[in-house]
Amino acid sequence: MKTFRQSPTDPAFVQDPYPFYEAARAAGPFFHWEDYGLICTGNAAAASAIFRDRRFGREVPAELAPVIPDHLKPFYAVEAHSMLELEPPRHTRLRGLVLRAFTSRRIAALQPEIAALTETLIDGFPEGEFDLLRQFGQKLPVIVIARLLGVPEEMSDDLLRWSNAIVGMYMAGRTRETEDRAVAATEAFVAFMRGYVETRRRDPRDDLITALIAAEEAGEKLSTDELITTCILLLNAGHEATVHTIGNGVKTLLETGAALTEANAETCVEEILRFDPALHMFTRWAYEEVEVMGHTFRRGDQVALLLAAANRDPGVWEAPEEFRPLRPIKPNVTFGAGLHFCVGAPLARLELITALPILMRRLPGLRLAAPPEYGNVYHFHGLTRLMVAAD
Repeated sequence: MKTFRQSPTDPAFVQDPYPFYEAARAAGPFFHWEDYGLICTGNAAAASAIFRDRRFGREVPAELAPVIPDHLKPFYAVEAHSMLELEPPRHTRLRGLVLRAFTSRRIAALQPEIAALTETLIDGFPEGEFDLLRQFGQKLPVIVIARLLGVPEEMSDDLLRWSNAIVGMYMAGRTRETEDRAVAATEAFVAFMRGYVETRRRDPRDDLITALIAAEEAGEKLSTDELITTCILLLNAGHEATVHTIGNGVKTLLETGAALTEANAETCVEEILRFDPALHMFTRWAYEEVEVMGHTFRRGDQVALLLAAANRDPGVWEAPEEFRPLRPIKPNVTFGAGLHFCVGAPLARLELITALPILMRRLPGLRLAAPPEYGNVYHFHGLTRLMVAAD
């Protein structure tokens, strides 16, 4: 197995990580990323297999569980109830309860509201050059998820601020300052949600929080702590990745001159998700000895799945480095796979398929006004801003 050295905070890597991914994948299905001390894969078959293999999972093996420092205990107390970090049977129970409330019917019913919100946001665009990420990319997903949950829309700025601070815990080069911001945001988020959940218990409405309170499976309900964590997870995951995907996607459309319309929206959005996804790395722990494509993992080994690299595996896609809006749809790993496949994927796709064609139709002369720049936010991958102008 070959070892590669590449700082995830190196400016050249932040702006374009794909040459590193290509070099690493060419060395074989697995490589050792020295900066992380991790075995990694950018091979699509290996990533897909590990996602689906129940001998790998998100929970840290009990004997390797780290000691949580006191200053981070409020953050991890919330994460302890997150289905994103749990395995069966707790994951099965939590996901089942959430899916009873977060139904495809409830999501599909949002389409007219997403379309109307898109039109309203476009009507409010300023004259001249403006930051599309700030005026549109950041606003649309957080307003949609707030409305879905039933959280007051005027809380959007707070939700965005809290979410940005919390996801800092998953970024390369995190510091004590990053951690303190995340803990403060977590405590503020929990305090708000606890009060709001109690309000909804007394005054049920037609919203997702009320549906989560009512959800029941085999006599089981979500506890208040589980409900709060689930709402925070849905709010964070429900907009963080979508913000980056809108920015990355519009950037790609404008740079390549590719057309996105209602007619090709489904294939073009899948290509956006494949070509330059918002999340680039997800990790799994091995729970027993298991061989994958010639490499033997032992219990306690951790492996990093490089989603953006796997999405450009030439063994799956022809000319994967090219953006092709009419590329035939094939499964990619942008939303994961297997047991932990993202529950918010249908909502994210609906937002993108609904909003982006309206944006491109309303602003046919949309063009870049300044070179886009990616932020130093790895494992995420998103722009700091997207300056555009329109006729």
